[in-house]
Amino acid sequence: MPTPPLAGGTAGPAHLRPLIDTVLAALHDGATRRNGPLPAGGPHTVTEKLLATTGTLIPDHGTGAHHALRTLVTALTEGAADPAHPHCAAHLHTPPLALAAAADLAASALNPSMDSWDQAPAASALETALTTALAAEIYPHTPDPDALVTTGGTEANQLALLLARERHGPVQTICAANAHHSITRAAWLLGLPRPVVIPAPTGVMDPTALHHALTHHHGPLLVAATAGTTDTGQIDPLTDIADLTTTHGADLHIDAAYGGPLLFSPTHRHALRSLHRAHSVTLDLHKLGWQPASAGILAVPHQHDLNPLHHHAPYLNADDDTEAGLPDLLGRSLRTTRRPDALKIAVTLQALGRDGLADLIDRTITTAHHLADLVEEDPALELYDRPTISTVLFRPTHSDDTTVATIRRTLLDQGHAVLGRARTDDGLWLKVTLLNPHTTPDDLRQLLTLVTQAHTAHAHAHATTEGSTPR
Repeated sequence: MPTPPLAGGTAGPAHLRPLIDTVLAALHDGATRRNGPLPAGGPHTVTEKLLATTGTLIPDHGTGAHHALRTLVTALTEGAADPAHPHCAAHLHTPPLALAAAADLAASALNPSMDSWDQAPAASALETALTTALAAEIYPHTPDPDALVTTGGTEANQLALLLARERHGPVQTICAANAHHSITRAAWLLGLPRPVVIPAPTGVMDPTALHHALTHHHGPLLVAATAGTTDTGQIDPLTDIADLTTTHGADLHIDAAYGGPLLFSPTHRHALRSLHRAHSVTLDLHKLGWQPASAGILAVPHQHDLNPLHHHAPYLNADDDTEAGLPDLLGRSLRTTRRPDALKIAVTLQALGRDGLADLIDRTITTAHHLADLVEEDPALELYDRPTISTVLFRPTHSDDTTVATIRRTLLDQGHAVLGRARTDDGLWLKVTLLNPHTTPDDLRQLLTLVTQAHTAHAHAHATTEGSTPR
């Protein structure tokens, strides 16, 4: 077998072109075979079909590039949960923009490693320009804000707690019951005290409970607020929280992984009032930014806030190289090797501009409100609340938790819809997280019909079982 060609260099594009054609054909064929938001049959069926199709993954003799690409990409696509399908709406799992995916291909072909300048000359300059620009969106009133590219909200939240620990020592985190699980996990990973969890009776942090917690806990405190919860999409009262942290001398971190991109929408950015008052902010553009994963950001108001992350490894950032002017990249992440995720983000922002991104955001939120309208108009369905961003919780009227869970699993098993689940004080709800700006009112009506049909079938089966039970 000849030595396989490389993706880089002047010859790389010529080698890539026929392979990309094979990949694109496989993506099309797999999606056609699936013909829906996810494969039918559940985990066992999907696994059996995948393994039967792919065969031996490490054969003695290779099958060749086109055969392997065609086989595996087709199988993976046929068995995928496709966030581009309007009925795949369970999670903060975005359908990436085609232009962002194309930019990601270039990043893979060039393969810059963002741990030293000599591995990523232009990519490091682009990342610096991008993070500076994004930080300025979040902190428009400080002269030198900065940001880091992360793998997502979880890593960004961990970095936020790490920076707070380096500022103050073993900081005590205070968060609400609606906070992302990564806050508690980060405290555990960093050896910090377990977070104090205060109530969120209406789905958002309760300022009265926060005041009580800040009053009764001493030592360095970090309040972790949320702008866009994973369950309901709600946004904590950021101004009230910022006022309380200022009064009590506590630090503030805002996890805006979901809601942060609202900054780009003149219509909706008011929901993030006081975001700039946080000591750190998490942003995640592989959610409401339509990027392929991963595309996380941690922003801080001052460049020097990131100084504790500095790390020295002589083969990557020798002192004399740094003194000679080579940028030191090791303090830009806890990771060493990392991809140039800034490229796809920069391509998207430049291609769409502020107005283009605002249109996507506004269109998506409008779609969520339309779904809420449809639910409210149907007496067979019950709406949890009007959407804050693009998450809608609903369920069949008077249904119990078992029924809601069964409906969700039924639709998954049939391959008809991917819906999430969220628990509130009122029980279990079906969760629709709308992130597809191409979703139409017809798509929404069809989705509700699928839910209603699944509910009817479940009720009928339950009644039949009850009727056949000996007394």
